[in-house]
Amino acid sequence: MIWRCNSMHMPPDMARALATANVEADAFEQVMVLSGVVFRDAPARRTLRFELLGKSYFAKLHSGVGWREIFKNLLTLRLPILSAMAEVHAIRKLNELGMPTTPLVAYGCRGISPASLQSFVITEDLGDIISLETLCADWKNNPPDARFKRRLIVAVAKIARTLHGNGLNHRDFYICHFCLDKQRLISGEIYLYLIDLHRVGIRGKIRPDDRMKDMAALYFSAMDAGLSKRDYLIFLCTYRQRPLHEVLSSESNFWEKVEKRAIQLYLKYHGNIPVINRV
Repeated sequence: MIWRCNSMHMPPDMARALATANVEADAFEQVMVLSGVVFRDAPARRTLRFELLGKSYFAKLHSGVGWREIFKNLLTLRLPILSAMAEVHAIRKLNELGMPTTPLVAYGCRGISPASLQSFVITEDLGDIISLETLCADWKNNPPDARFKRRLIVAVAKIARTLHGNGLNHRDFYICHFCLDKQRLISGEIYLYLIDLHRVGIRGKIRPDDRMKDMAALYFSAMDAGLSKRDYLIFLCTYRQRPLHEVLSSESNFWEKVEKRAIQLYLKYHGNIPVINRV
């Protein structure tokens, strides 16, 4: 199959500013060689923060995954991520749903082969934020205000419910990808951004296995946050919008699968079995 991709969207002022760096190269080429603070530098994908026209942005640059990666994904029944356009579509979908995420600024894609597509997505820097992974890192030793913790749990559960209720699964659904706006928090507002959307799946209806994997990833990533059984039950009731006894009686097998997979993830990444708070 021949894939053709030749599109780019970029604000004119950004394109003009990039052109001052190298008048011989087009805007697409300028983006692909951007320099800045690098957050990820893998063979097929680079993520960096850069400054332009007095503003801060993030760029994700995809340089083609190669046929080996494509076949590896297909053999394990997973759709390969071929370009930055997957994140563009996910951002647009979250915008439609009114879910805060990184604001889309520019994107582009070009090439004729799925293995060698070049692409990029540029988003605004969200500014003064903190990931829930960082926020919760010391909660075991220094528990937060109970009311604040409950409000945060409810906010995360509502995001998960909206996401899954509209046929989306994140595929990297860890608490590090929920970011709290610190400026809004000063006035008491819990405002969460969901980020890192490059693997998001979009369907008419989420598949049970995709829902389970998202929930397991979220549970795994929160296992060291010092949450109580009550905290998890608050999440469960908010996420499912049903009385607890109904959820536990009708979905016990599903949540047992979630816990089993979460424990497997914990063992894989930490080398030991987690201590699960049953109280």
